[in-house]
Amino acid sequence: MKPNFSLRLRVFNLNCWGIPYLSKHLADRMKRLGDFLNVESFDLALLEEVWSEQDFQYLRQKLLPTYPAAHYFRSGIIGSGLCVFSKHPIQEVTQHVYTLNGYPYMLQHGDWFCGKAVGLLVLHLSGLVLNAYVTHLHAEYNRQKDIYLAHRVAQAWELAHFIQHTSKKADVVLLCGDLNLHPKDLGCRLLKEWTGLRDAYLETRDFKGSEEGCTMVPENCYVNQQELEPFPCGIRIDYVLFKAVSGFYISCKTLKTTMGHDPHSGAPLSDHEALMATLCVRHSPPQHNPTSSHGPAERSSLVTVLKEAWAELDLGVAQAHWWTSFAGYMIGLGLFLLVVLCALAAGGGVREAAILLGTPSVGLVLGAGAGYLFHMQEAKGLCRAQAELQHVLGRVRESQNEGPESQPALLLEQQEAYRGEDQ
Repeated sequence: MKPNFSLRLRVFNLNCWGIPYLSKHLADRMKRLGDFLNVESFDLALLEEVWSEQDFQYLRQKLLPTYPAAHYFRSGIIGSGLCVFSKHPIQEVTQHVYTLNGYPYMLQHGDWFCGKAVGLLVLHLSGLVLNAYVTHLHAEYNRQKDIYLAHRVAQAWELAHFIQHTSKKADVVLLCGDLNLHPKDLGCRLLKEWTGLRDAYLETRDFKGSEEGCTMVPENCYVNQQELEPFPCGIRIDYVLFKAVSGFYISCKTLKTTMGHDPHSGAPLSDHEALMATLCVRHSPPQHNPTSSHGPAERSSLVTVLKEAWAELDLGVAQAHWWTSFAGYMIGLGLFLLVVLCALAAGGGVREAAILLGTPSVGLVLGAGAGYLFHMQEAKGLCRAQAELQHVLGRVRESQNEGPESQPALLLEQQEAYRGEDQ
């Protein structure tokens, strides 16, 4: 690779709002999305909420001349909704399904059935190794009473760990997707602090688009206006995040968003706004790489966000244990009723009524049993993430106690050191 190596990478990201039979004008929007991507000819197009594989196959055929490589990430019952289209050959592809993903009995939300995940594709571009990730975290349905907050924090931590452990040989890391997190939310801060990923909106030299980079705006006719009432400008929950490993420097030259409508036809492509980023990668001495400098202030910030995440997961664990105990009591109640009804039926006095009431008692035992198993699994998943955070916090305290001169290359620096060890 030449010392004056430079690479320009154009990236497109969109949550497509592609729920079959429920999303408005889906077929028309998919057609216009395909036309738009063909005209713009991005290097990478990363999409979320393409729930129907038929829609993916439609886009696959439509985009084949411009994007010869594509992949659809399958998971869960409905699917992850994630897919990617690339102008460049995809060398490797894999995915990771999040351990926690909402509640199966919350049918009106449906996240549990989707199998939310993170997809990874590895590209080799002029000798440079690019790890591109696409993801979609659990939705936030009520910001004031967010029953999924612990799950989303656990997903953010799981995502950060997945990126850390799969990007050891990468020169450039790119993450796109709908995080369902505001920029200052705990999960977003945790992800950025642990991985060292930088936000394209905050880093770009040239931004054009919606106010404050919002990706759900009131001007979009598909958006639920009532949900955006507390946010007059909209909300920013879709991201392009990136970083380069030592020896390379990456910057965001331009970042654009749609503004409630398709730039070509005028109608919105989705209820979310699209992100279009132009990234520039070049060689750079290690001391000029901003991701390789992490002083006491950065470590202090990391400690703070790790403690916040641990505390939030602790609340989630307590809630999961409460529901487990409640389900256990319901199982006991259901079994007690069954015993009583069996005794009554054996006596012959109210046999018909006992048989009639036995059915809901059996249903209570089965339903409570399923709830007990699910919330037990939830508690263990939250405890696992909590234990990982506790371990990291312990390592941070050890490094701080050793003093500035003897502190090992830990945490964020350690993640980059792994790459050197593998080589």
